[in-house]
Amino acid sequence: MKEVKAFIRRNMVNGVLKALRDHDFRSVTVTEVEGTGRYTRPDNDEKTSLKFQLTHSKMSKLELVCKKEDVTNIVQIISEHGGTGEKGDGIVYVSEVEQIFKVSTGEESQHEL
Repeated sequence: MKEVKAFIRRNMVNGVLKALRDHDFRSVTVTEVEGTGRYTRPDNDEKTSLKFQLTHSKMSKLELVCKKEDVTNIVQIISEHGGTGEKGDGIVYVSEVEQIFKVSTGEESQHEL
C-alpha cells in the first residue's frame, strides 16, 4: 500500500475532492496547514523577495492510503484539479505504508482498500 500526501492551494481543495470521489477515492483526510518554501513572485525585487520567501503560505494537505496501482491515477487527478499552472501550486509525496493497526485493539489490520 501507498500513502499519498498532497499540499495544494486551499481554494483548489473542493475540486480535487470532488474529482477523487468521482473516481471512487473517498477516504481522504484534509488539514489546513501553513508552510514556507523557496518560491518568489516574479514581480518582487531583490530586497523584498527574501521577505516573501520566509512568509507562511496557507495550503491544504490531503492524505490518503491506496493500492500501489492507484498512485498514478490519484497523482494525475490531484495535478489536473489542484493546479493553476503557476509556481506555488503545491507538491505531492508518495510513501510506502508498511503496516496498519486498529486503534481500538492495537492489532494489525488486514484492511483492504
